[in-house]
Amino acid sequence: MAILTKKVRGTEDVLPKDSYRWQFVEDIMRKESSAFGYKEIRTPVFEHTKLFSRGVGETTDVVQKEMYTFDTKGGESITLRPEGTAGAARALLEHAIYNDGLPVKASYFVSCYRYEKPQAGRLREFHQFGLECYGTSNPAADAELICAAKSIFDRLQVKNLRLELNSIGCPECRKKYHEALKEYFETYKGELCETCLGRLDRNPMRILDCKSPVCSKIADNAPKVLDFLCDECADHFEKVKAFLDKAQVEYVVNPTIVRGLDYYTKTVFEFVSTDIGAQATVCGGGRYDGLIEELGGQHMPSLGFALGIERLLMLLDAQGIEIEKPATCDIYFASMGENAQAKAFELTQLVRSASLYAECDVVGRGLRAQMKYADKIGAKFSIVIGDNEIEENKAKLKDMESGEQRDITLGDEFLTQFYDALFDKQNPDGLKI
Repeated sequence: MAILTKKVRGTEDVLPKDSYRWQFVEDIMRKESSAFGYKEIRTPVFEHTKLFSRGVGETTDVVQKEMYTFDTKGGESITLRPEGTAGAARALLEHAIYNDGLPVKASYFVSCYRYEKPQAGRLREFHQFGLECYGTSNPAADAELICAAKSIFDRLQVKNLRLELNSIGCPECRKKYHEALKEYFETYKGELCETCLGRLDRNPMRILDCKSPVCSKIADNAPKVLDFLCDECADHFEKVKAFLDKAQVEYVVNPTIVRGLDYYTKTVFEFVSTDIGAQATVCGGGRYDGLIEELGGQHMPSLGFALGIERLLMLLDAQGIEIEKPATCDIYFASMGENAQAKAFELTQLVRSASLYAECDVVGRGLRAQMKYADKIGAKFSIVIGDNEIEENKAKLKDMESGEQRDITLGDEFLTQFYDALFDKQNPDGLKI
């Protein structure tokens, strides 16, 4: 019989044999972000469409082509989140979190949805870890945010990762830059793709981010935004670099970085790898000083980044960085007969109450099949319980690796005796844990 359906194109299942890898990197992200003062925020998977069209930007590919948008039965236009920043900013305003003091530092794990052509490192449902810092215009905050991202990569021992840095200025200096870009690209109007022709009047800076080989080649010689920065933006960028120098964080200035969302201002950055093919950006972010105001709040300079978890795991694989597999079963209780199964179940719960990993038969297997299963799950020890073991209140504790056995009581002293056996196995030289 064929299964009813398979997963939707552009989505992936995280299977039990792989989920430990996700848990490991997520744990690192939580610990490192906590060290920088970030606390987790959780927002809905869908929001009113206007939040993204206003916050992310009407001229972006995300809003124009990629969002999953639908009308509810009540006639509301709802969109599955294409990124995490807009929802977090909405929550900040709606709950007035800024009244708790500035800066507000929020972290999140989110699933995001964009209708794109699926390929390695680019899915229609993908997962991000992000940090958002609200309420500071100080360039030290930009450098601190970058250091927070770098600390995650350092803990994971990622190699050959390049930090690329740029400033795209404020709305005032960017206005002059847009004029220069428009004048430049007008001369290539006949060669630009249809999408970039639409961007020419609305937001010519988006052309710099076009993936078309023809448009990319034309953009190579376009004016550079760093030449159009006002004094305040130029000073801010110099100070960000100075703070990174103090922290001994290596970077390269890449004047072509613009990021794909309209809310960015001033600092933009990407962590780029050459080990995962075309989808080289693992982490990207920057400053968005006008976003909160755009969403109806008071002016509140802010910044943040998003790190793609699927791409990070691809990078770890490409670099041969192994994540330690979770601990295997500490003890398996095999049983023969109903009374023995009840006793095995009781002892299993006792071991679990001590935060150890224990299993017993819940399928109804024969003894031989139970022992095969104990092998399959990598049980360190096993005990076979039958009527005789129950009557004598003791059994044989078997080391599944060495085959050695020792007597163990099934009464009040069981847990203490099992601890001793587990200690001896983990510390064969008698060293203290």
